[in-house]
Amino acid sequence: MGAPEKRAGFCVDADGVICKTSTMKKLVAEFIGTFCLVFVGTGAIIVNEASRGAVTHVGVALTFGLVVLAMIYTVGDISGAHLNPAVTFGFWAAKRMPGREVLPYIVSQVAGAVLASACLGFLFPENKLLGATLPAGSEAQSFVLETILTFLLMLTILSVSTGAREKGITAGIAVGAVIALEALFAGPVSGASMNPARSLAPALMSGHFAHLWIYLVAPPLGALIAMPACRCIREKDCCARFNPETAS
Repeated sequence: MGAPEKRAGFCVDADGVICKTSTMKKLVAEFIGTFCLVFVGTGAIIVNEASRGAVTHVGVALTFGLVVLAMIYTVGDISGAHLNPAVTFGFWAAKRMPGREVLPYIVSQVAGAVLASACLGFLFPENKLLGATLPAGSEAQSFVLETILTFLLMLTILSVSTGAREKGITAGIAVGAVIALEALFAGPVSGASMNPARSLAPALMSGHFAHLWIYLVAPPLGALIAMPACRCIREKDCCARFNPETAS
């Protein structure tokens, strides 16, 4: 017999029995993972500004994609590596996680992001924005763009985690690649945040709240739209929470 499939939030003991990961471990994993995402991702933006373009826009986009890929491999089997309140909201809407875990996940993600921005503020006190996301054009343009970007990201996440390991080569590369791709072409327009925690933390630490509502509202909306889209193209039970008691 093959070993039981390893799923986010569940572990396999020495006897091959699926056991549940404690809630605290999940929350710590989300805290650490989101801290790394914001510290490395927005840190790349700050360093690029401080070095007058040494990192480049392409480098910043790849940095965001690579750090997400790394965190999926690091904490994906513990918490699912959401690292993003919009993704957590999307998983709840898709019935992939219980409602009681949504708020604790989001609090952990925001706390990790805020700590990351605070560290960057200490390291680079001369930087005024700390990687805050700001629209280059109109608010409507960035709102629609952020909604579509998050829709595509959430659809990818739901697809690669259906019937396969959420911590695995396919999931990590696919999600990291989508984030890098979207940041490459949309970053200069809307900032390609797709993540309320990633936008909220620099805003809180730098005091720049202009246009913040876009990045708090559009990503959850995009994640919500991805759920029925996933159901339209995949099997009818694609959006159902994993139950270890029924695992074969």
